[in-house]
Amino acid sequence: MQSRWNDIDAKAFEDAAIAAGQDPQLGLRVYTSRIVGADPDLVLHGGGNTSVKVTGADGEEIIHIKGSGWDLDTIEAPGLPAVKMAPLLAARDGDKLSDPDMVALLRANLLDPASPNPSVEALLHAFLPFRFVDHSHATAILALADQKDMGETVKRIYGDRLAFVPYVMPGFDLSIEADKVYRANTDCEGLWLENHGIFTFADTAKDSYDLMIEFVTMAEQELADKGAAPAGPQENDRHADEALLQRLENVLRGEGSPFTKTLYMDYRSTPAIRDYVSRTDVDDLSARGTVTPDHVIRIKPWPMIIGKDDSEQQIAVALAAYRERYEAYFRRNAARASEPKTILDTYPRVVVIRGEGMVALGATENAATIGGDLCEQATRAINAAESYGRFTPISEADLFDMEYWTLEQAKLKVAN
Repeated sequence: MQSRWNDIDAKAFEDAAIAAGQDPQLGLRVYTSRIVGADPDLVLHGGGNTSVKVTGADGEEIIHIKGSGWDLDTIEAPGLPAVKMAPLLAARDGDKLSDPDMVALLRANLLDPASPNPSVEALLHAFLPFRFVDHSHATAILALADQKDMGETVKRIYGDRLAFVPYVMPGFDLSIEADKVYRANTDCEGLWLENHGIFTFADTAKDSYDLMIEFVTMAEQELADKGAAPAGPQENDRHADEALLQRLENVLRGEGSPFTKTLYMDYRSTPAIRDYVSRTDVDDLSARGTVTPDHVIRIKPWPMIIGKDDSEQQIAVALAAYRERYEAYFRRNAARASEPKTILDTYPRVVVIRGEGMVALGATENAATIGGDLCEQATRAINAAESYGRFTPISEADLFDMEYWTLEQAKLKVAN
């Protein structure tokens, strides 16, 4: 993993912040957020988040935290809304908050009520006693994080520099659990979140960013040592079979489909994707889940699988089976939910074409493109995970909780 830090660029962002009447540390936060977001092997499309703590003009401590609907690679200062720190810190020792109550707390303490919702991980950022906090879903980290029982391996690779946080769903509960882990390991320089990603933190923008690059590089080296290094980002090098895509479209745009009015298809075929879709166990592998929890809100829990020579009738049979399977998944998991759930549409967002490639589906061009990008990264991470050991993401129950989480559904509406 190569550092993108440049002293001249960093100074330019500081100067721009000062000229705009902002804290220069906010300028550096914008800069390092962008260079994190500029690397598709660190974050993609709303994934990851960053923050900086500063002192306001009245002496009050505030935190600027990535807002929902913003991508790190293009973020501006308004995409890092300011929130009063004191009420957030008080939440650590208060009563358990529901996630809607947590969002209400964050919104009530925004300096500008017109700002976007702060990240659902804002409390975790606030609890960590460092000026700068960075969080990413790096490809190499995911290949290792999606392995079973990685606590000892993380200890072997990083020693006491990273503290291991067992999987907890993002939101209030994760903030509390991660804070407990940090306070038991106050000499650590970051947190390893099982099945999720990593956090790094420091009192300067460069130090926190440098730690992110260093820790991801160490994960890459661990994979390489086991002959499981993930391929780098790849471009399409094979054209789609337009006749097959037309047959697919004819089936997907049937009555009751979310794609009746508009359907965009983003076809991807790279060496890594072909390695994945050509596996003899692709049915089992693709059914295990997504490489990081929040991907489920964009690409569903698993893809639909078809053959490159399938007729419309065969594709229709595959779609019917997919929808039946999704309905069963919903029934199983909604039955144990603490509140009523309403089923989402039962159509896939990704189609695997055996031996050929993948098609991401969306009602908008942006949604399809995002899905395609996530598939490209996910296949590289999964291929590496399988070469290293066994790709083992979060359970079906946890995946359902994420897909039907009110806060994530709100994020998706903002993004699209």
